[in-house]
Amino acid sequence: MAKWGEGDPRWIVEERADATNVNNWHWTERDVTSWSQDTINSLLLGLRVEGEEGSCEITDISNIDGEASINNRKGKLIYFYEWVVKASWTGTNKIGIKYKGTVEILNLSDENDMDDLDICVRLCKDQPNTPLTDLMRKEGVKKIRMALGNYVKHLKTEFSQGMILPTENAINGQNQETQAKVKLDKTQMGSSTTKSTPNTGVKISTVSLTIKDTFLTSPEELYRVFLNQEMVQAFTHLAAFVDGCSGGKFRLLEGNVNGQFAELIPDQKIVMKWRFSSWPAGHAATVILNFVNQGSETELILEARGVPSNEEERMKEGWQRYYFDAIKQTFGYGARLC
Repeated sequence: MAKWGEGDPRWIVEERADATNVNNWHWTERDVTSWSQDTINSLLLGLRVEGEEGSCEITDISNIDGEASINNRKGKLIYFYEWVVKASWTGTNKIGIKYKGTVEILNLSDENDMDDLDICVRLCKDQPNTPLTDLMRKEGVKKIRMALGNYVKHLKTEFSQGMILPTENAINGQNQETQAKVKLDKTQMGSSTTKSTPNTGVKISTVSLTIKDTFLTSPEELYRVFLNQEMVQAFTHLAAFVDGCSGGKFRLLEGNVNGQFAELIPDQKIVMKWRFSSWPAGHAATVILNFVNQGSETELILEARGVPSNEEERMKEGWQRYYFDAIKQTFGYGARLC
């Protein structure tokens, strides 16, 4: 028998509010099915490949069937997920002819590595043969594997936090640490590996912020930039999915920024639910863009609410540099013509 005070420290109850199941040492389970479906949809929808034959893009996710959960048994995390995914793709050749096909992923599960996934790419029966099918089967399948690999990575980083809870001493130590502010670069703005706010069920501390800038164009033209998929791809220099209608979703920077348009007042206001994929699951900031006509130019006023406190500077600098400045440089809205 162990002496007093020498037992397994994971069984020792500290003075803490959740001491009933210290550090989640006993069996605990978290259902992540709904989050997984949203994440897989976001990562695959709009996925695009290009080649000499033309381009292919996943345009619809028709079914994501399965389940996912995380279990903790005596300090060991066990990830369970099993999915069958069905999607549609559209190919466009160099002269503009479109072809349609399907994608089926049969065995996305914790028992299979990404290289072992069965990804079936087919051309619809009523479509004539096209080299775009081979493009989708080769380059498209590669990108699909990468996207689903990111899903598993997010699953293990976002949702593992809080499954093995820190002790009171560990929390105090973390609170005393200072976080160095690193200058934001483009990789950080779009990176899914950015440290996420722990999703432990605790209320997230948030802030509001405002950014103003002036563009040498009309409100109508500037408004269109944010809702037109081709224009978004132009100023981000990356593939994007943008459904520019009220209730429509968007996915930028390879899935690391996503959200939904909540309200659209043509040429005047855009309200969106906007989030980094590294934020806690289900949390999004409300971003409001107001377009103010100033005659020969437009003042754009951004108001953001519900931004995680530790993301305030990243949010400000990212929007200024990779939205506002990029739009000016791409479309010439920042320089006056003499």
